[in-house]
Amino acid sequence: MFSLIVAAGWPVWPLLATSILTLALIIERSLSLRRTRILPAGLAEQAADMLQRRQTHPEALSRLHDTSPLGVVLAAVLEHRTDTPERQRQYVEDAGHAVAFQLSRYLPALATIAVAAPLMGLFGTVIGMIEIFGAWTPTGSDPTQMARGISVALYNTAFGILIAIPALVAHRFFRSRTDIYLDEMERQAARLSTLTRANTIQ
Repeated sequence: MFSLIVAAGWPVWPLLATSILTLALIIERSLSLRRTRILPAGLAEQAADMLQRRQTHPEALSRLHDTSPLGVVLAAVLEHRTDTPERQRQYVEDAGHAVAFQLSRYLPALATIAVAAPLMGLFGTVIGMIEIFGAWTPTGSDPTQMARGISVALYNTAFGILIAIPALVAHRFFRSRTDIYLDEMERQAARLSTLTRANTIQ
C-alpha cells in the first residue's frame, strides 16, 4: 500500500485525507441515523398515553423532548395542544425544521466530497502529465521520469474516483433515510395532533 502512495506522488496526500474524512462521516451518520435512535418504538403511544392521563406538565414534556428527534416533535404537539390548529401546526413545523437540520448534518459534506474528489484526482492527473512532458528534452527523454508521471496521473485519477463513489452512494442513502424518518415523524405528529383536538373537545 505504501508503495502505491509513493508511486502516486504528493497529490495523493490530500486525497488520502479526504478518504479518511469520508470514512469518518459515513461511520458517524450510520450511528446517528439508526432507527432506534431517531424513531424509538412505542414513543408515539407513550406520548398519547401522557395526553390521556393529563401528564403533560413541563417536566414530562422535557423528558419526552430529550428522548429522540421524534420526541422533539411530539413534545411540540403536546406543549401547544391548547393553541389553535394553525398555531400548533406552525410550532410543530418549526420543531420539524430543527430536527430535519439535525438529521441532515454532514450530508452536504459528503455531497461536496463526491464532487470534489474526482477533481482532486484530475489535479493529480495534470501534475502527472506535467512530469511526463517534463521528461522530454531535445536530446531524448527520461524513461524513469515518464514512468513516474504516468503513475502519478493514473493513481490519482483512480483514487479520486474510488473516494467519490462511496461518498456519493452514502449521501444518497442517508438522504433517503432522512426523508423516510421525517415522513414518519410527520404522520405520527399528525395523529397525536388529532388526539389533542379530540381530547380538548371532551
